[in-house]
Amino acid sequence: MSTADPGFSEEVLKTYERLKKEAEEGGYRLNPDREFVLRLVRGLLDNGRRYGYWQCPCRLAFGEKAKDIDLICPCYYRDSDLEEYGACYCALYVSKEWNEGARPHETVPERRPPEKMWGGWPGPDA
Repeated sequence: MSTADPGFSEEVLKTYERLKKEAEEGGYRLNPDREFVLRLVRGLLDNGRRYGYWQCPCRLAFGEKAKDIDLICPCYYRDSDLEEYGACYCALYVSKEWNEGARPHETVPERRPPEKMWGGWPGPDA
């Protein structure tokens, strides 16, 4: 564990570095608040162990990959969120303009259709 990032495992720190590199290669940035991002990364890793996939830690999961597929990080909504708001829903991924303060830091609304949220899926008798 790094003394610069107390409380975060080596796995979290290595995953952060990998995500940062991948984001930059894809034309994105990670949120500049390192501790915030490390907490999100820890949530992704926890969800990976819990569900077997990187369910967004900012949203409720069904725990069934077929129902959660649109929320596996990076989620289906990331690019449209970045285009419109400069950040994704959970603010893990952000644009260069957002990082530089050229875009306002607004709350990103939920894009997931209501029929895909809790209570929106038909029950077992449907």
